[in-house]
Formats: sequence, structure tokens, C-alpha cells
Amino acid sequence: MRSIGKLLGLVSCVVFFASFCHGATITGTVKGTDGSPFKGAFVQAQNKNTKIAYIVLSNKDGQYRLESVPAGEYQLTLRAIGYKADPRTGVTLTTDQNASFDFLLQQGTVRWSDLSYYQGKQLFPPGKGRDEFVGICLGCHGFETRMAAVRRDADGWTERVNYMRDITHFATWKGFTDQKAADISEYINSIFGDGSAIPRSPTDLPKYKDVAPYPPYSDDATKIVFVEYEMPGINRFPWDANPNKDGTLWIPEFSPFNGIARLDPRTGEFQEYKALSVKPAFIHSAVGAPDGSAWFTEQSTNRLGKWDPKTNKVTEYQDTIDPALENKREGGSKHTLRVDSKGIVWSSGTPFSSFDPKTEKFTDYPEAAPNTYGIDIDRDDNVWFDGFTPAGKLFKIDAKTHKITGYQPPTAGLPRRIQAAPDGIIWFAEFGAGKIGRFDPKTETFKEYPLPGADPSPYALGIAKDGNVWFSSEQMDFIGCLDPKTGKVTQYPFPHSENALREFLPDAQGRMWYGSAPNNKVGYFYLASSK
Repeated sequence: MRSIGKLLGLVSCVVFFASFCHGATITGTVKGTDGSPFKGAFVQAQNKNTKIAYIVLSNKDGQYRLESVPAGEYQLTLRAIGYKADPRTGVTLTTDQNASFDFLLQQGTVRWSDLSYYQGKQLFPPGKGRDEFVGICLGCHGFETRMAAVRRDADGWTERVNYMRDITHFATWKGFTDQKAADISEYINSIFGDGSAIPRSPTDLPKYKDVAPYPPYSDDATKIVFVEYEMPGINRFPWDANPNKDGTLWIPEFSPFNGIARLDPRTGEFQEYKALSVKPAFIHSAVGAPDGSAWFTEQSTNRLGKWDPKTNKVTEYQDTIDPALENKREGGSKHTLRVDSKGIVWSSGTPFSSFDPKTEKFTDYPEAAPNTYGIDIDRDDNVWFDGFTPAGKLFKIDAKTHKITGYQPPTAGLPRRIQAAPDGIIWFAEFGAGKIGRFDPKTETFKEYPLPGADPSPYALGIAKDGNVWFSSEQMDFIGCLDPKTGKVTQYPFPHSENALREFLPDAQGRMWYGSAPNNKVGYFYLASSK
């Protein structure tokens, strides 16, 4: 099987598709505190029973339009940073109904939990433990949902830091001393605890005006539509949402819950399947296979897991672990996986590996790079991946010879995600350099596209049918669309702070799926048509 999505394609940056055949339409106008039209407010309609949420933006005239909303009871809410508006509850919609609701904004407060990673890091005060807090704690999630949105005293933050230190030991064991843990706890308490040395709103800091608001979204940016699903339990930490050929999605739950979830997007119903590991496995990737099974990676145990659709049972396969580095990433770790047309399971991680389900044998490829990250499979079944180092190379494993060839990008940009487009071009996100890279395997030439913003940090990556490239900004919380023909990048806002989007994976309808782990949601987006 080629990588999920290669034959499915992705919605282009300008083409609308219908999510549902029929449904209600909700329209209205958002006005600011002075009564003038307000652009860029998120309007959300969430179904009371299914918890599915439909989200759009108000345009330059303050108008919004939600189409094809299934019948049911809804709550309408609005999100505009620094403002508030009264929700509309008990809204009952029937099929093909046209409903209208206007919103008048009231002055609100900008909260620390509203900021992006980038804004927070610019505003955090200096202090002992700050560098460790930013470098370690903000690796898998940010500060917004798990720190700024809650209040704990010094003992509470110490407990949280020690808890995270324990469960992420496989990745943070090296150099994470008791003193560092104490310094981090003290620093977090100094900004988000009972010893807070910062104002409750970042707008009270003189420097805030230099980092917010960002970016100035264009009129075209208000055309984006999001549909989101709440995970079936708290803190599931969905890493992505991978479309299956039957229309369902597989979701890796990167949390101590140790499970994978299967979502039916039509009903919003989830089914969850637990891994066998007792300790946190940190399931990083889950992909459906042609036979109906699902494969997943366990980052902390260096295992692959397989869910059997006939028995609903999970089987796990253990790859080699260095005895001296057991339960540590350097001793062996599985990251992101893809399944090729022969059924071979390929996994990035430490090191890169393949697994043959027929023989139940692993093959490791440490000669390519000690640590690897992004992975995809092209139209000819060649496997592409990258080395997770600042100067990381791209690598290809030839489908016929299994020979590994490395290619060095012109910029030492810390490549992360990699995508093989239907036309054979290889795209990759240069997280550290703030660029999107393009590699042509035929000519073996690179081209790079600089991205806007002080720290664009491209992470999730997806390729549209028209060749446009979608990406997410990890540090600045926006979604971008690159037109390679012109080099133009259109930036789109995301409905939540701390998006933490890891992969963009298209389904058969062209909807681009994602997981927002800190917000405990999965969803998809598309662009509405111009009326």
C-alpha cells in the first residue's frame, strides 16, 4: 500500500467540496464593541449529542456562514482574542433550515492561554530554569492548555514536573537532574503559580504590542472551515488522524492511556483499543493496512503494534533494544510509520526500521542516521525519510534494491515531516530554517521556499491535488498554504492556541485531517467556495 493519501489527494487552496449532502445553514454578522463589522472571529456550532463542532470565521464585512450543518441541537459560541460574546444555547436545527444569529462583541481580556508558543517565549521573564522550561517542557506540548489555563501552588507544580519527568524518562533521562527539575518547577510557579511575577494579562507588558497580534490575516484567510471532534476521554493527546479506506480514521493516543482510537466521522463515534504495554508506550503513529488491520508505533518501548479486525485484539512486536539503554530513546524507539504495497511496515525512529509481517522479522538501518523523523512512500514504492539533526539529510530506500541514498539539502534546516507528491516530487518541512523544501529525484536538485513570520517553524505537511503545499506553524499557531508556482503563502488562523499539529493527512473527499493533542481534538479543514 502506498502511503495513506497518495492516491486520495488533498483539497486545493481554492476549491470547495461539500462535507455533507444536506443540512442547515447558519448565517449572521459579528460586530465589534463600536458596532462596526468585525473580521476574524471564530463562530462555532457544536452538536449537543455528537459533540461535532463546525467552525468558520467572520469576513471583512463581519459576516459568517456555516453550511451543511446536520440537524440537531447546537450551542453557538464565538472566539475572538481579547473579546467575549454571549453564547446561544438550545439552538435546534432541522434539515435545510436557514437560521441567522448575530453577535455583538464585548471587551474581554487577553489571557496567557490565548498566546502562541512564539509570543509566550518572547514575553516570559528571565530567571533560573527558564531555558530548561522552554527547551524541555515545551517539546511535546506548550504552556497554554496545561500551565497558563490552570493555577497550582509550588507543591502542585513540583508534583506535575516530577510526574512528567517520570513518564517521559525515555526521552528526558539524559541530563534531567533533580536540580533541573527543581529549577523548572520554581520557574513555572513564578509565572503561573502562587508566586506569579507576571501580570494576569500579557497585554499589561510593554513588549506585548511588539509580538501581537500576528499575523495580519488576509481576506482570503476567512474562507477556511474547520470540523472538529472531541476525543472520547480526557488527555488522550491525539497525535494525528489517519484516514482509512473505509472512511474511518485511525488515531494514535500519545498519552499514558496507551491506546489507539478509530473514529467514524459521520456519527462522531469512537472505538478505542488498548496496547499491551503497562507503562506509557507513547503511541506516535497509527495507520490502516489493506487487509483491514491497523499498525501503530510505541515510541518508548521500540515496539510495533497490530490491531486485528477479526478478533479486535492487539499483538505487539518487539524490536531490538540496547540493554545498556533500555527504556531510553537512544536504545531503540519507533516514531512514524507507513505501509508499502507489499505490506511491509516502515518506521522512522531510532534507528529507521522495517518489519515483515509474514516472517515477523525487523530490519534496522542505523547506517542511514541514528535518529530519523519524517517518512513517506512514493508512487514507485520507494521509501523516503529524513535524519532528525540540524543538518539532516533526506534518504531514499530503493524499492527494488533496498539501497539507501542520502541527499543533503542546501540549508541546515532540521527537516521534520516529508511528503511524496503524486508527481514524484518530494516535499519536506525545514522546521529550524522556516522553509519548505522541494526535491526532484529525477534531477536530484533542491529548491527552498522561505516562509513568513518571525518563527514560522513548519511542522505538519500535506500536498494538494493542484500541487499546493499545506503546512502548520508550530510556534506561531497558523496554518499556511504555499503555491509553488508563485511562492505566495496564504496564512490561516487556527481555532485554538497551541495547535501542536503533527501531520496533515487527506481523505478520499480531499478533507485534510489533523490531531491537536493539547486540545484533545481531531478534525479536518477545507476552503469554502466564493459566493
